[in-house]
Amino acid sequence: MSLSKHVSPVALLRGGGLLGGAFLAAAAAFAAPSVTVSQPWFRYVVAQVPAGGYMMLRNASPDPIVLTGASSPACGMVMLHRSETTGGADRMEHAASVTVPPGGAVSFAPGGYHLMCMEPRMKPGESVDVTLMFKDGRTISTAFPVFGAAGKPSGK
Repeated sequence: MSLSKHVSPVALLRGGGLLGGAFLAAAAAFAAPSVTVSQPWFRYVVAQVPAGGYMMLRNASPDPIVLTGASSPACGMVMLHRSETTGGADRMEHAASVTVPPGGAVSFAPGGYHLMCMEPRMKPGESVDVTLMFKDGRTISTAFPVFGAAGKPSGK
């Protein structure tokens, strides 16, 4: 006799105790994104100058989430960077990763963390796709509107 002939899959989930509960919790975690991207945009100057990518990353999970990279067909290469002012001097450095704390957010904005789009193939007024890559193997793809050298207009 087969178990499937006597007990329905729904009954197994309802009465499955820890196994059923674990399955439902895993399904809920998979269905609800723990990291979200808002306010994405690129500042494009000219093709010979890297474009800066900006956004807000929010983490709704109880664990840190680590951004390790990004890619876009509109860029020759995308790197994570951070700008800092130290002793009155501005400098930019490569960031191997960016950690978004549990229940927190990290802003990618001019003067701080940003995506550096090398060899940009975009123009103001269009949107370009960007895929963000995380340490746990997850990816998020989103459209980044492209603005000109003056940057993102206020209120957008």
